[in-house]
Amino acid sequence: MTQSSLTQTENSIRIVTLAKSSAIALTLQFAGVALAYLVQVFLARWMGKTEYGIYEYVITWTLLLAVPASLGLPRAVVRFINEYRVKQEWGLLRGLLLGSWQLTVGTGLFLGLLGTGLIFLFNHYYQFSYAPVLLIGIWLVPLQGLVLLQEDMARGAEDIVLAYTPTKVIWPILVLVGGFLLWHRDILNSVSMTEVALGTLLGAIAFQACLVWFKFDGEIEIAAPIYTPGAWLKVSLPLLLYRAFREILVQTDILMLGSFVGVAAVGIYSPASKTALWVSFVLQAINIVVAPAFAILHTQGDRAELQKVISTVTVWIFWSSIAIGLTLIVFAKPLLAIFGPEFTEAHWALKILVIGQLVNALSGSVGNLLSMTGYQNQLMLVSGCTALINLVLNAIAIPIWGTVGAALTTAVTLSIWNIWLAVIVIRNLEVNPTVFSSLFPGKAANDR
Repeated sequence: MTQSSLTQTENSIRIVTLAKSSAIALTLQFAGVALAYLVQVFLARWMGKTEYGIYEYVITWTLLLAVPASLGLPRAVVRFINEYRVKQEWGLLRGLLLGSWQLTVGTGLFLGLLGTGLIFLFNHYYQFSYAPVLLIGIWLVPLQGLVLLQEDMARGAEDIVLAYTPTKVIWPILVLVGGFLLWHRDILNSVSMTEVALGTLLGAIAFQACLVWFKFDGEIEIAAPIYTPGAWLKVSLPLLLYRAFREILVQTDILMLGSFVGVAAVGIYSPASKTALWVSFVLQAINIVVAPAFAILHTQGDRAELQKVISTVTVWIFWSSIAIGLTLIVFAKPLLAIFGPEFTEAHWALKILVIGQLVNALSGSVGNLLSMTGYQNQLMLVSGCTALINLVLNAIAIPIWGTVGAALTTAVTLSIWNIWLAVIVIRNLEVNPTVFSSLFPGKAANDR
């Protein structure tokens, strides 16, 4: 067999492997999104828009604060786990697992205590009705930080099922069951539901932590842990800034809507926001498994094969996203009516957000490409600029147009973010990350 034939065979195997891994990730992603959606539907119907709005507002804050709690370690851990395993540096690997967990817990507890003190202080001088639920919800922050860390620990161990089943499948089921029991006993409100979320998430991540530790303990040799926090943080802190800017871009609409208009508006808008995310769930699933291929091919300098992988996965992402997006636009009102008749007023917000997500799908895995090929500084810069644009536009649009203004701002800034990153990829990596590389392959080649 010629060298060319061998290369073609290896390339075919790589695409088949990506397809199989993507199918597993897609199944778990679908299950997670479907369960999260069901939780939203039932909680919105059982709690009503105001109580549900308060609950969703608190959960959004915990997701945002979980980013600094994680110190950017999740992405860094994936890299270091694979590096230490290849070099068989078992002491460093044990130190990484224990040290990153301890750092995340310590930072999360600090933020929890700080948040508790600030809530008590603010409520003492300016009493507000949902202080009790915030005092409970703030303690979701260290748990959400551990969710991010342990998911990427399991990804580093190449176990996608372990990474996402406890927190994306088991936890939503427990939340839904807890919500049903509270509703059945007629004691369901934002406070009791947040307590259920806190208790069930604690159980889910404790279960996951045990499985992750048993998996690594069975694979690595016995060695005293060696801690190198300086090396970890040197890599993780730039990634922390990128993740923080990204979360601000994603969560600002809900937070500012709650601050400017009220939690009832959050209750109406949040189902539309979460429903629009169905468009990107294929992109998110494929990103889980395609990142290592990007890093390997970039290191090898194989631009042709990198373009082939990009073009292949972008087609998978785009056409599935188009089908989902058109369905959401056409059936916007009936889908939102599942939450309750009052939620249909957010149908324009849903349609606008879907358009923004379609631009996201058209652009391909731009963020993943840059983070895996050493362009994290450019990624951080673009994310910071678009997060600032998002804050300014939300401050202008939400007071004028309410939920529609929040949706317009999110769609516009998401589009700016993706187009800007696509330009950086084309200029620096000399590959075309967009779907046009597949639709017009000859033109894409000429552009490069």
